[in-house]
Amino acid sequence: MTTRRALLGGLATAAAARSAVAQSYPVRPVRMIVPFVPGGGADPSARLVAEPLGAVLGQAVVVENRGGAGGTIGTVAVAQAPADGYTLLYGTPGPLITNRHLMASLPYDPDRDFAPVSLLTRGAYVMAVHRDVPARSVAEVIALAKARPGELTFASSGIGAGSHLAGELLCMEAGIRMSHVPYRGTGPALQDVAAGRVTMSIDSYGPMLPLLQSGHLRAIAVTSAERMAELPDVPTIGETIPGFEVGVINYICVRSGTPEPIIRRLNQALVQVLADPELKARMQAAGSSPPVSSSPEELGAMLARESAKWGEVIRRAGIQAG
Repeated sequence: MTTRRALLGGLATAAAARSAVAQSYPVRPVRMIVPFVPGGGADPSARLVAEPLGAVLGQAVVVENRGGAGGTIGTVAVAQAPADGYTLLYGTPGPLITNRHLMASLPYDPDRDFAPVSLLTRGAYVMAVHRDVPARSVAEVIALAKARPGELTFASSGIGAGSHLAGELLCMEAGIRMSHVPYRGTGPALQDVAAGRVTMSIDSYGPMLPLLQSGHLRAIAVTSAERMAELPDVPTIGETIPGFEVGVINYICVRSGTPEPIIRRLNQALVQVLADPELKARMQAAGSSPPVSSSPEELGAMLARESAKWGEVIRRAGIQAG
């Protein structure tokens, strides 16, 4: 009986300690590392979320861009940070989903080194062509590509980027061949499509929005399973190629080993922030994907599914980023 009381007392003490950790966290500013240079699709969303997240947590959340090497430099910075919840990874498909399949070796383990916290956004890409391209639908793009094998080009923000993989998946599913033109970032890629140096791109809606509004680019389709609220008159690729879908997720993770109460505290704060209609309106106005939260477990399962899907595409296309 004495041993049992001691055990129960120890468990109660441990539970109280975990609760105290969650209640006291955070006591200083929190870093949110975006592993890409400013100007990409992730940057506006990160900054829009950081301010209200800091208000809920009671400490500033500072966005820090650490770009380079396909997102690995910033991701390594999180993997090497203390497991205390003060360094967050703003993840995109690259760091924990596709890089493991693209690169011969990674300076971190996507499964071992990170703990999921919450989904942040879930959206889609927009397939757009230069305004002078004589195609106004997915079917017409496919017909043009078949008539001119390899002559049509598609821009991406880099080898292995989501915009690259979406283009490769389109080629596979449609049975066409287009030439990939990689750039160092979404901005330069879209500018060359707008200038007519590249035929098309399948990329983030936010950076594409000004070029669509100016008429330099023409939206052909979206990659989601259903039409985007922002572009209700633009069909999905799946309306022409049944089953085609490319979702774009952004998410928050922390270093593995972070105390569970801190992960739960962060998750609860994100759930609260992402449910705010005002934030949703601000993100929509900025062209960001819609805010969507999840449990840590749901995010972990989603990362695993996405990794399996894109690993197969990368293998079939023979893509290697280095």
